[in-house]
Amino acid sequence: MPLKHVRYAVVGLGHIAQAAVLPAFQHARTNFRLSALVSGSRVKLSKLSAMYGVEYVYDYGRYDECLESGAVDAVYLALPNHLHKRYARAALRKGIHVLCEKPLGLTASDCETIIRAAEEGGAKLMVAYRLHFDQANLNLVSLAQSGRLGDLRIVHSLFTQQVRAGDTRLDPRVGGGPLFDIGIYCINAARYVYQAEPHEVLAMRLKSKDPRFRHVEEMDGALLRFPGDRLASFVCSFGSSDRADIDVVGSKGSVRLESAYEYSAGMKQITRIGGRTKTQRYLVHDQFAPQLRYFSNCILRNREPEPSGHEGLIDVAIIEALQRSAWTGRPVGVQVRPKRTRPSLTQMMRIPRPEVPPPVQAQSPTR
Repeated sequence: MPLKHVRYAVVGLGHIAQAAVLPAFQHARTNFRLSALVSGSRVKLSKLSAMYGVEYVYDYGRYDECLESGAVDAVYLALPNHLHKRYARAALRKGIHVLCEKPLGLTASDCETIIRAAEEGGAKLMVAYRLHFDQANLNLVSLAQSGRLGDLRIVHSLFTQQVRAGDTRLDPRVGGGPLFDIGIYCINAARYVYQAEPHEVLAMRLKSKDPRFRHVEEMDGALLRFPGDRLASFVCSFGSSDRADIDVVGSKGSVRLESAYEYSAGMKQITRIGGRTKTQRYLVHDQFAPQLRYFSNCILRNREPEPSGHEGLIDVAIIEALQRSAWTGRPVGVQVRPKRTRPSLTQMMRIPRPEVPPPVQAQSPTR
């Protein structure tokens, strides 16, 4: 009997799961259901299963049991970066579909391993690039591709925030640092705007005397050279006040989207063409339910999702090139397999963002 809806296990119950993923399951039930929770915290499992009415709960040691239970068709991986490969591969090999938070892996080799597991298991794999379903971001890309800005020349992003001491994102052992966590948004956005891949990058990595940054850099800056002598640049930081803006500059006009990479704030787009300025505002909305609905539809209709595993692989390959450039102080070439298809500009879904309950804290620093 064909599935009517896709049953998910959310694996990892840290901030992103509690602030965005679980609420999306609660308020936008269409073709997907929340069936199971997996966490290393008994407190989180107990409180969140009761809060969201989830029948099946598992600790990490029983993950295989969850996959084999017959109660889940797919998993949403909201784990620390270094665990993506292990948990994605385990699910995919058993034919369980995977929606994985970015980055897909910590190395291009890890991403390739995950992609092979999906092919061997006959399961769907998608990277959770929520902005590929966001109205404001898709309108920005559509405008850039329309020709109204003229010949696209520059894409620049600024993504900065203050990260508190003790945050796992400051731990290099779990794939911490600003480049993997927030810089990847800037890379993916530039590729989407240009509809192309960079072939050369130059990076600078800056430390800080702040004790938070004993083990990871505080800030990364990057230049990416695209075909047609076009540039993208970005700065990402874990030690600066909040900014999340993207500018696209063409030969005839420009557009800025403020708070472009946020999911809990409204956005403002400022377009300047031919001496005229237009401002458009976007209210806070849910960026997670649309990607769940889309991925579930791909599973139910046996369609290949986009953003795919290959989309995630390219971003990680670019990050590796940026890391090599920062270490050597020299430009580094990027070689990636060109994409045959790109995410559609028509898959936006406007869903209001629900009120989010206060986070449940673990008794230990596990996610």
